Amino acid sequence: MRNSSIILLFLVVGLCCQGCESVPSGCGSSSEKPINVRLSELGITLPEVATPVAAYVNVVESGNLIFVSGQLPKRDGKVIFTGKVGRDIELAEAQKAARLCAINALAAIEAQLGSLEQVNRIVRVEVFVNSSTGFTGQSQVANGASLLLQQVFGDAGRHARMAVGVAELPLNATVEVAMIVEKK
Repeated sequence: MRNSSIILLFLVVGLCCQGCESVPSGCGSSSEKPINVRLSELGITLPEVATPVAAYVNVVESGNLIFVSGQLPKRDGKVIFTGKVGRDIELAEAQKAARLCAINALAAIEAQLGSLEQVNRIVRVEVFVNSSTGFTGQSQVANGASLLLQQVFGDAGRHARMAVGVAELPLNATVEVAMIVEKK
């Protein structure tokens, strides 16, 4: 009787998981869908890749790794989230800024590889937060980028990460995000 109950429980959980976005892969996860479909479901259209603001390139390939330069929260060529988190901008807005930085990084990766389907996994994300004195929620700001990457890539979007507070960022941006990505 006990074994029958356990089997029934697994069957019910399995049926309930169908279509869930927050469950591990293999249980109706979004990772089974093509990336362009997942982006569309999230309401994301990748922008044109931003022109670097100084003497660097957006992406460098070395072996099977892609190094994405720091991306700012730009839309249509303009930084749209500026100022220090904890003084000029609230946490929720800073998370949106980090998400936008990640979207811009995805655009740079797609421009380099031709398709985000060529991404094997997100290896590392580095998030720099323009922080006011005493602000210590950098990891929560970074979640704006991290959660998006997990929504887009499923388990392959789970990554190592650093989130640090800095005194200033280029163009007074609120956040800057850099990535290391493994290609297929």
